[in-house]
Amino acid sequence: MSRDPASSPLPPGSTIGIIGGGQLGRMAALAAARLGYRVHIFTPETDSPAAQVSDAATIARYDDQDAIERFVRSVDVVTFEFENIPAESVRHMAEHVPVRPCWSVLEVAQDRCNEKRFFNSIGIETAPWRAVGSLDELRQAIEEIGRPAVLKTARLGYDGKGQVKIGPDTDPAEAWAALGTGLEEAGLGVLEGFIDFLGEISVIVARGVDGEWAAFDPVWNIHRDHILDTTTVPAPIAPSLIGQAMDIAHRAAEALGVVGLLAVEMFVTPDGLLANEMAPRPHNSGHWTMDACVTDQFEQFIRAVCGLPLGNPERHSDAEMKNLIGADAGQWLDILKDPSARLHLYGKAEARPGRKMGHVNRIRPRSDR
Repeated sequence: MSRDPASSPLPPGSTIGIIGGGQLGRMAALAAARLGYRVHIFTPETDSPAAQVSDAATIARYDDQDAIERFVRSVDVVTFEFENIPAESVRHMAEHVPVRPCWSVLEVAQDRCNEKRFFNSIGIETAPWRAVGSLDELRQAIEEIGRPAVLKTARLGYDGKGQVKIGPDTDPAEAWAALGTGLEEAGLGVLEGFIDFLGEISVIVARGVDGEWAAFDPVWNIHRDHILDTTTVPAPIAPSLIGQAMDIAHRAAEALGVVGLLAVEMFVTPDGLLANEMAPRPHNSGHWTMDACVTDQFEQFIRAVCGLPLGNPERHSDAEMKNLIGADAGQWLDILKDPSARLHLYGKAEARPGRKMGHVNRIRPRSDR
């Protein structure tokens, strides 16, 4: 049987199309260049972090059909660096060029209801939840799940945006109104019950065209103002949970048929792990791998998308990654004076509150864990 050309390794010198112009695209483009690939960015943003280090950029809306046609004619494979893009645009691209991960993976990951249905359908537990499409449905969901709870938009939410806490005295009508435009754009909300969790971990797994897979070590994540603040590895969890976490991420990647990366965030509870969210792309909690692993998450991403053999994800060092949010990036000179620190800045001109400007990895000799 002849081999499908679409599954053949993409040779160096080929062009990778990346939808999205943020820092994840930037770091993926740098990894691609290291392996000899060219990168073409598709983004509506001018002077984006990814375009600054790429060979070409199409500056257009994600639903601009003429721009999509030009873009797909110029690339050999397409991937994406975030989920808030029209799945229909990505589906259209897939008619002309391989898209990895598949556009159908995007449809699941960009919608919290679809995401939770998917986890539950393959036997992965989540917090209790209900899809809510109206104020009456929200009231009913609160009766079923109880308080406290969190109301979120099904789509378009990240870093704490698009969600509101429902406490003992919260008026459901006020909570529903608080999400306003977000619910109108998403068309649906999701109510999640609060979990008595000990902490949050995440696992990033890579899966190749041939089904080969490799996972990075689970990490311990701490958030500040709903934004990831620090990621630490090794995670302070029992060895049994390490295996369980990797199994959850691998099962999800296999069931979705991911070609690329899948990051799965999980709550650590007294009874085990609950899946929270997933992202089919490089992830903020994987930035530590850039300085502490044989193959980092961005090179692994490029390897998978291009049909190459996956690299070794082994951790050779312990690490702590700290995000530089807003004015934190002004500490760059002091960070450079720290012999244990590796600084990564994203090329963003304006340091706004809540904006990820860069990160710093602090590396230590590997422990026995």
